[in-house]
This record gives sequence, C-alpha cells and structure tokens, in this order.
Amino acid sequence: MTDETIVFLGDSITQGGDWAACFPEVNAVNQGIGGDTTDDVLRRLDAVVAAAPDEILLLIGTNDLGTRQSVEHLVRNIQSILVELRRDLPGARMLVQSILPRGREFCDRIQEANIHLRQFAATVHAQYLDLWPTFALEDGELNPLYSDDRLHLNAAGYEAWLSELRPGLARLRDMPPMTSPIQAIRIDDYARPELA
Repeated sequence: MTDETIVFLGDSITQGGDWAACFPEVNAVNQGIGGDTTDDVLRRLDAVVAAAPDEILLLIGTNDLGTRQSVEHLVRNIQSILVELRRDLPGARMLVQSILPRGREFCDRIQEANIHLRQFAATVHAQYLDLWPTFALEDGELNPLYSDDRLHLNAAGYEAWLSELRPGLARLRDMPPMTSPIQAIRIDDYARPELA
C-alpha cells in the first residue's frame, strides 16, 4: 500500500462498494452514506478535507430527485461541493461521475443534470466520467442486469462500475495536481432546506 488516499464520496451506491478490496494499493476511504442528498454531502465536507485525499471520486444526486428536489437545486449543490473542495484541497484530483440511471421516469431529469455537471467540471479542474452509456437501457431505465430494485447496484453493477472507474482513475492520475486554489466561478446564494 502507498501513502495515496482516495475518498469515495456519495450516497448508498458508493457506500455499497468494497473500495478497499477493489483498490488495495491505496488508502481507500469510503465516505458513502445511505440516503444522502447533495445537501447532506455539503454539510459533511469537513470530513473529506480531514482525510487529505489525493483523489476524490464523487457520485451524488439521485436521492435529491427521489425526494423531489429540482434539477437546478442538485446541480447548484454539486457545483458548491466542487468549489468548496477545490478551495480547501487545492492539490487534490477530482472525478465527478454522472448520476446513474434509475427508473425510466427519472431519465430526463438525470440527463439534464448530467449535462450541467459535464460542463461545470472543467471550471474547477475536475474530470467527468460518463457512466450513462454503461448503465442505461435505450429508454433511460437502469439496466436490470445491474440492479435488483431500479436504484441500487448488485454485484454485476459494481463490476460494471469498476470497468469504467479503473480507466477513469488512470486518466485522472495523468492530470497534474493543482498547486494553488483556482478562481472558481461564483455560485449564487440560495436557500438550503434544513433537516426536519
């Protein structure tokens, strides 16, 4: 094992990955928490910063749509997450992963969000990994080979994810690390709902 640390940041989909077994050569820190929305991740960025990661792999947003938050809300929150991480961890490499498909009724909103995330990632010197072609059927449904409930991944789903994540991580590591904070674009202030 090296001194390299990777933080896997997200919700239950990330939480369900055995990242230490998948990447035994690094210190893999699983910061996936079941049920988390983008609001929740924003509130716990201190734990990410405290881990002092070399790389951050972010997958978040599906629970926002499941709790009827708008696409604009989740996109702005992810932008804020990335801006804050870039400010506090200027040397870290960041990989933003597209929101995975789920039931076809979510297809249009997920694809709309992913377009914005792809466009924004470069502004904070992050890379974008498009998982949609691997996981989505033609109608936008999550391929049932990879999920038993139209949301969470099964063992085959995690294997499919790894098949994209490994080369994505290799490309990310080819990027020079940042050495100083960048001047990120301003994210408009907006109200964040408090926990009930």
